[in-house]
Amino acid sequence: MNIILIIAALIVGCIIGFVVFRFVAKGKYNAMIHEAEKDSAVIKEKKLLEVKEVFLNKKNELEKEVQQRNQKLLQSENKLKQREININQRQNAITRRAAELENAQANINAQQQIILHKQEELDKLQSQEREKLEAISGLSADEAREHLIASLKDEARTNAQSYINEIMDEAKMTATQEAKKVVIKTIQRVATETAIENSVTVFHIDNDEVKGRIIGREGRNIRALEAATGVEIVVDDTPEAIVISAFDPVRREICRLALHQLIADGRIHPARIEEVVAKVTKQVEEEIIETGKRTAIDLGIHGLHPELIRIVGKMKYRSSYGQNLLQHARETANLSAVMASELGLNPKKAKRAGLLHDIGKVPDEETELSHAIYGMKLAEKYKEKPEICNAIGAHHDEIEMTTLLAPIVQVCDAISGARPGARREIVEAYIKRLNDLENIAMSYPGVTKTYAIQAGRELRVIVGADKISDQETNELSANIATKIQNEMTYPGQVKITVIREVRAVNYAK
Repeated sequence: MNIILIIAALIVGCIIGFVVFRFVAKGKYNAMIHEAEKDSAVIKEKKLLEVKEVFLNKKNELEKEVQQRNQKLLQSENKLKQREININQRQNAITRRAAELENAQANINAQQQIILHKQEELDKLQSQEREKLEAISGLSADEAREHLIASLKDEARTNAQSYINEIMDEAKMTATQEAKKVVIKTIQRVATETAIENSVTVFHIDNDEVKGRIIGREGRNIRALEAATGVEIVVDDTPEAIVISAFDPVRREICRLALHQLIADGRIHPARIEEVVAKVTKQVEEEIIETGKRTAIDLGIHGLHPELIRIVGKMKYRSSYGQNLLQHARETANLSAVMASELGLNPKKAKRAGLLHDIGKVPDEETELSHAIYGMKLAEKYKEKPEICNAIGAHHDEIEMTTLLAPIVQVCDAISGARPGARREIVEAYIKRLNDLENIAMSYPGVTKTYAIQAGRELRVIVGADKISDQETNELSANIATKIQNEMTYPGQVKITVIREVRAVNYAK
């Protein structure tokens, strides 16, 4: 019975608890729903405000854009109106100008009529006066014209003779100066210069065992020597010789002297090589400066910039077409001084320009300029006078000559380079040039024989009298000269002489 009561009490308690829980849960549910409704209302209001704000912003932007467009349209409209006003003004001006031109044309026409009328009156008066003059003088108009022409001829002869005498007197006064110009212009047309650079020095050794010591273990000695001097050393099978190759002759000389000292000393290793190369480089620089000073003193040239003296000294290690550049410069300087003295010019300036004319051939830095222009810029840099600079820059016709000193240097440069024995020429190239000259002439019809003489400076062409006339020989000579100019490279000029050969053969029996 107690168990039943306990169970009943539990059941009743559970029912009451369920009812209470349901009531409480329903209250919380209603509260949550109310809270959610309030939150949704707030969110809705926020979203509406945001949408309104975005709408207002967009509206403001559109209004601004429309306002800007309206302003632009208004400005364009104003410009169009202004252009229309300008066009109307121009149209009015053109209309006024046209009216003025019409009035001017009408005035011109009226004046022309007046002039024609006056011309007719003048013609009548002139004919009347002519008749009166003929009646008074007893001569017709043609006879009077002949007398007038004769008197004018006599007067013209007298004036011409007087003018000729004046010209002769003036020519006598300026004959010396004009003769100098003519002589200089004539001697300018001599050989031009071509240059071949020597880039190899052969160093002779006593025996081939030295080659191994120069190369060193795994080539370290030869690499150190090449790095220190900036040259390329070629050790090949050539007996008792080592080839030193470089475009800079001073570097080749430094390497040659360093090799000589190293072999004489016997100690050949990278540290010793660097020490000897530094010592030899200093010696060569001192010798270059001493050579430049001695050259300037020998030639009597004073006031040279120290850098120009060093450049002149460097010429000792440079050759052009087998001719030592320093000897060429000294020879050109002496020739220029002699020629300037003969022409009555300043020999000291000529000697100075002759010595410096090739300083552009020994540059300290790489340059794309020709040696004449580069030498002129060096002379200007070191404050040489303008006539000296012009003579240096113009000795290969790369700039205009402004003084008589320039052609003198040009001529003496050519004389020094073109004299017999001054420069070497490869025998094969020389023979090929002569053969090409003869072959060009033989390619024309009517040519029977050709001879290249005077070291290729003259070409004699013999043609048959039955094949080419006298007039055609001139054309042939001109054609051969043109073809040689277009197809060949040669120093100086080539004279083409065409000989029309006529043979008459008889036998005495």
